Amino acid sequence: MKKTDFKTVKEGNTSVLVSNKKETIKGPGKKEGLPFYNPSMELNRDLSVVVCQWLINNNKRPLKILDGLAASGIRGFRLANEVDGDFEVTINDWNKDSYSLIRENLKKINKKNVFAENKNLNILLSEKKYDYIDIDPFGSPVDFVDSAMRSIKHNGIIAATATDTATLCGVYPKVCKRRYGVKPFHSSVMHETGLRILLGFFCREAAKFDKGIKPVICYSTDHYFRLYLRVKNGIGHANESMKNYSTIKSNKLTLSDEKVVDVGPLWSGKLQNKIAISELINILFEKQLKTKNSLWKMLDIIEEEADSSAFYYNSDELSSIFKKSPPKMKTIFEELKNKGFEVTRTHFSPTGFKTDAGVKEIEKMFK
Repeated sequence: MKKTDFKTVKEGNTSVLVSNKKETIKGPGKKEGLPFYNPSMELNRDLSVVVCQWLINNNKRPLKILDGLAASGIRGFRLANEVDGDFEVTINDWNKDSYSLIRENLKKINKKNVFAENKNLNILLSEKKYDYIDIDPFGSPVDFVDSAMRSIKHNGIIAATATDTATLCGVYPKVCKRRYGVKPFHSSVMHETGLRILLGFFCREAAKFDKGIKPVICYSTDHYFRLYLRVKNGIGHANESMKNYSTIKSNKLTLSDEKVVDVGPLWSGKLQNKIAISELINILFEKQLKTKNSLWKMLDIIEEEADSSAFYYNSDELSSIFKKSPPKMKTIFEELKNKGFEVTRTHFSPTGFKTDAGVKEIEKMFK
């Protein structure tokens, strides 16, 4: 590796060496030979700092944290440097160049609670157990979920990113069937459907080991899906989770007059823990994060919709179905609230809303 191939970047209050190849701050990036670094994932990494702080705040014992697919190691080094408490961080990557860069950054950061590994992630997960496992692959996390479920400790958190959103959103249904074992649905609510398919996959994998999942925060933004799941040991927790794993009819997702088909199986339960999100927002105040304002806006909407029903209406789609110009979002909210219905925004779409109002009430607003 040449020194000119790398540059120093700062995220939060942590500076590390990263690949010099990725110039844009938008999109999923393009995987290259050098240790991968994508600046567009800074918000993703910022939130992991906040969630890890929340996890440590809610534990009285030393915790073990794993950045499993680390590349430059920026996430792991940030966790070690920006999270307060009693814990250790293992930063792992199987790629030799990535490991060399991690070792170089290890000298730069000079933290005693950070350790570097150069192993296949599945092997590492079979050897040790962790309280927090972060899986941030280039594409789908499916190759590592089985091992992560066996490795995670009781009440630990598995965090995972999926950038194969087109597959989960139904653009490539055959790939989704092979990879996740489900039938997707490409529609106006495809991002929530895709996120629930991903979450359902984790639920099913956990149940194999008599474990259950409790979503802390799960969201869709930019080019990826992101999950933070608390994993609980025990048949009772597994059975409780599996109650939220089912196939649904497509006409429950959208009012379009397309042929009704089965979708899933997917997760039909809550995507968020409202109390936890409130605590995450409080922690956000304390952290030095470049994406703080963006995170604040996202968490504000997610907290608002946390207890809402699954799936949402899209005013643009409703306008097309009813062949009427859509009312302003403010008007929709005021009319539904005046009639006694619950209505919230959704982070999945700026023209989306969640409500307990029936179809007939919705249709009245478009006449």
